[in-house]
Order: sequence, then C-alpha cells, then structure tokens
Amino acid sequence: MTTGSLLVADLVIAVLAAATWLGGGAASAARRRPLALGLAAVALLATLARAITITALVRAGWWFAAEKVLIAAPLSLAAVGVAGPRLLRAPGDIRAVAVPLLFAGYATSSALLVTILHGYPASAGAGLLAVAGVVAATAISGRALGARPSRTVSRVALVVAMAALLTGTGLTVAPGAAPAVPHEHGFPAARIADEPTRRFTLTAATATVDADGRNVAAWAFNGQVPGPELTATVGDVLEVTLRNRDIGRGVTLHWHGYDVPNDQDGVPGVTQAAVRPGQEFVYRFRADQAGTYWYHTHSASDVGVRMGLYGVLVVRPGPVTGLDVTVPVHTLAGRPLPAPRVEKVDAGLPARMRLINTDSTTHRYAVAGTAFRVAAIDGVDLRGPTPLVDTAVLIPAGGRYDLEFTAPATPVALFVDGRAVYSTGPVSTATGAWPVLDTLGYGATAPVPWSRFDKTFTLVLDRGLDLRRLLPRYAHTVNGAADPDIPPQVVRLGDVVRFTIVNRSQIVHPWHLHGHHVLVLARDGEPAAGSPLWLDSFDVRPGEVWEVGFRADTPGMWANHCHNLAHADAGMMLHLTYS
Repeated sequence: MTTGSLLVADLVIAVLAAATWLGGGAASAARRRPLALGLAAVALLATLARAITITALVRAGWWFAAEKVLIAAPLSLAAVGVAGPRLLRAPGDIRAVAVPLLFAGYATSSALLVTILHGYPASAGAGLLAVAGVVAATAISGRALGARPSRTVSRVALVVAMAALLTGTGLTVAPGAAPAVPHEHGFPAARIADEPTRRFTLTAATATVDADGRNVAAWAFNGQVPGPELTATVGDVLEVTLRNRDIGRGVTLHWHGYDVPNDQDGVPGVTQAAVRPGQEFVYRFRADQAGTYWYHTHSASDVGVRMGLYGVLVVRPGPVTGLDVTVPVHTLAGRPLPAPRVEKVDAGLPARMRLINTDSTTHRYAVAGTAFRVAAIDGVDLRGPTPLVDTAVLIPAGGRYDLEFTAPATPVALFVDGRAVYSTGPVSTATGAWPVLDTLGYGATAPVPWSRFDKTFTLVLDRGLDLRRLLPRYAHTVNGAADPDIPPQVVRLGDVVRFTIVNRSQIVHPWHLHGHHVLVLARDGEPAAGSPLWLDSFDVRPGEVWEVGFRADTPGMWANHCHNLAHADAGMMLHLTYS
C-alpha cells in the first residue's frame, strides 16, 4: 500500500470512528440499546484499526503522522479510556453511557478536525484547542441530557490537557508571518547589451477565439490562443515587447523553464510591476539554452493562463531537418486544444514532437504507430534514451517532453487523454491500457555532480485553515503557512541546495522553481536510477517524498510554487532568495 493510500485509509477510518462513537452516543440517549452497543463496538474496532494506520504512517515519515501521534492518539486513548469501561459494565439503563460515548465521539472528531483544518506541523495551540472543544461539547451534552458532570470525564479531560502541555503536543509551531516580498530587492539588473537578433511584439487583449469549433471569450496574445510561437537559434538575442491593451488585472511574461536573468522572469511584485492597460514592458535575453519552453502571464496567473495568455518558446541548436512540431495542450472554456490535426510526413525522415502541458493538471500522452524515444524533458536532453513501444507518458502541469522517432511508411498518431490531436493518417489504436513510463529509471545513469549539500530545505505540502487574512480561507499550505506568510528560503551564491518535498495532502502538486532546473535525487527513498533528470516541473503525488538538488548560481529572488495555478493562488507560493 502506498503512503497516499495509507493517508486515505487513515482518514476514512477516522471518519468511521468519529461517526460511530457519536452515533452510539445518540442511540444510547434514545435508549436504543442494541444499536448503541453495536455502534460502540464498531467504534472501538475503528479506533484500534487507526492505531495500525498511524503506525504505518510513522514508518513512512514523521511528516505524515505528526499531529496523529501527538494529538489524535492521546484523544483516541482518552475516548477508549472513558467509554470502554462504561460499556463493559453496560448498565441496565443504556442512557447512562450516552455522555461517555459522546465524549469519545467528540474526542475522535476533534482529532480529525486537527488533521483537516490544521495539518502540518502539529502545534500546542491546535492540541489545546482540540481538548477545549472536547470538554466544552461534553459539558453541553451532559447538561442537555440532564446528567451530572462526570468526574471521570473531567479527570480524563484534565489528564489529556496536561499531556498536551507536558508531552509537547506539537512543540513545532506554525511559522510566524513572513516578511513581505519586496519589489525592489536590491539585485542588480542583468540586461543584455548586445543588439537583438530576434524581435517580437505580444499584445495582450480580450478576444473571441475558436476553441475546437466554438467561439469562446478569451484573453489572448495577438488575438490568438495559444499566442504566437516564438522561435530562436542558440546565440540569438531575443527582444520581446509586451503590450497590454485591456487586461485589467495586468499581464507579464514568465519564460517557463527558461533560466533568464532574474529581472526578466516576469513575476509581478518580485521582479517587475505588472503591465497595466496602455503600458508596455520590454524583455531581452540571450537564447543560450536549446530546448522546448513556453511563456505565460504571471499576473493573476490562475485566471490569465486559463483564459489563454500563453504561448510556445522553442530554441533550436540549428536548422530543422524533417518534422519538428510543437503540441501545446490546453483547456479553454472547457474545450480541449489543439483541435485534431493531420499532417503528411515522408517516410524515413526524423520527427520530433515537442509536447507542452500548459494546463494546471497532468495529461496522459501516447504515440501510436511507431517506436519513439523521450529525447528531452523540460528542455534538457536525456542520456541514452531507449526506444519505447506501446507506452504512455504523463506530463505534469508546465512540463515538456520531446519525443523523437523516424517517420514510418504507416500512419502515426498522438493521443492526449485518449483523444487524437495529431496524426499523419488514420490510426485506430486503444492506448488507455498502456503502461506509463517511469522516467526515474529511463536512460543511462550518471553520477550525482555533488558530494555534499550546503543548504537543506523541507517543504511539506498540505491544506489548512488560514486565519491571517481579514476573511478566513481554506488554503493550500507549505509547512503550515500560506502565501504571503511563508518565510523565504535564503541561499548564497554557489551553495549546493537540497529540497525535500513532501505531499501529505490528497491532491497532486506539480512543483515549479523559477530560475533553476533541479536534479532529481530520489523519490520515496529510492534513488533515481536512469538518465539524470534536470526538471523545472514535476508532479508530487499524494504521499510522495521527492528529493531534488541544484546549485545556486542565478542570483535574485525567485518564485517557488505549485504549478496548479489555482493552488498557488490559494497560498502554495513561496520565494527563494539569495543573500
């Protein structure tokens, strides 16, 4: 069983335990003896079963079990300690055990709410708040049922409260408010002095575009979705003028995966101000990284990218031979892009498909009709890729895979989530059952370039109630805090840095660090065993633990966030800064 499955199982068992304790209490208050005893028996079994799942989660990593061990376990023990003895004595009037059963229900429910609303890290405040809620709910229920205050309940509640204090229930507290991210951060601009060899102008404006045969409202660059494909050859100097005609929330250009100088990164409030209607901003950088990239607005990015403010950036090492096609996959107003496309290709010519996932969720890609190799991921060539047949690839939000093959005489087709989007002729193949490539074991291995790490950071991804704003929100959190209250990660130029990224939520988080490619070191404790994977976007699935490393060699302040852009907008955004 995977850690993600254990997290789900533990949650389901916790809900069952809470519901059956509370149900047993309600049934006993109604003097329905058989039902009350039956529900209480199920509750006892569920509480014992949860001890097994919590133990397994501890083995998977303390991140997954902190609040369960420090808060849920004591409360569950209190529930069993209070309700168990009373059930064994089973008085003739079953109503006499209603308050103890309800106490057990409140205790298990309170522990469950700590996991759902507070998450990681466990804190003394959360533990004491849980105990206070249990005591208050029990007292109110006792009064409602006409019972005198139970000395047993009071004593156990006191013991639990003392245990919460003395055992350090979550001595690790959630981080305090982080300093505001400044716009003028003091890093020198790195403008390219050379004259540009490739000039482009992108005008952002509202538009009506065709999306798979239907006219839809969009935000577009130059009136089209995706925006114009920007191409360059290694050595070119690109100059891109961004103009905003009428996008009220402002626009910028972030060069996703392309390691531009910090002042060209396009993050409003960090590297530049958002370009407002009637304004413009000029980006200039050297094309020194061959590969497949894309650009998109980073101002109100969740809405802006979803509405169509994105496009392709391709930097080639030289002239193109054979077929070289980009396929940016996107969902616009619920309509999948691109529309199916057929293109004739002469047999024997080399073919390269540049697959780009511009959505906020993972897509499944499958090439039918030929063997292929994954030549590059996120703009970096793989070492020793081998031919693949009848194999699918999963591309995370923001990720890019370059697939290469020699065009056969028979038709070839590309399927995305089972839908044919590109072909050289009619292909009828069921790809849904094909296995998915695990890139951590694909290609020829090479030694890790570092023997030590100067800085190590752990990012625990979760959900929790964020009370630091005027209105509370249920935020996506990192180490228990949400943007803008997540402290920045500070490195020095030349540091070798290791990130451990832990997902204890039930949602996939595609992680994206600006300005750097990271080398995958391990996933769930298993070292990467294939070609070195230098990524800028990778899916951290529920229960997974990724270890990645990089050298801090691009000074500035960089966004570091989940590229499910709705998650970033809901708090899962922090910053890496150079001291």
